Amino acid sequence: MKTKVRELRTAAKMTQQELADLVHVSSRTIISIEKEQYNPSLMLAYRMAEVFGVSVEELCCLRENRELEDRQYENS
Repeated sequence: MKTKVRELRTAAKMTQQELADLVHVSSRTIISIEKEQYNPSLMLAYRMAEVFGVSVEELCCLRENRELEDRQYENS
């Protein structure tokens, strides 16, 4: 799943470890989310959104991910 975690984190001049500490996960989790290898839980998405002052929908690129999923469904 595409997210804006890396973009928001770097704009905030925050390291992956600093973000991980704030949201109570390991830095590996943040790395995996940024590489689109791991989808955050709803609670983790809320925590990250709160840190950055954005909505979960914005953090998780809801519109883009929904359109991508809809296209994949239509083509199957």
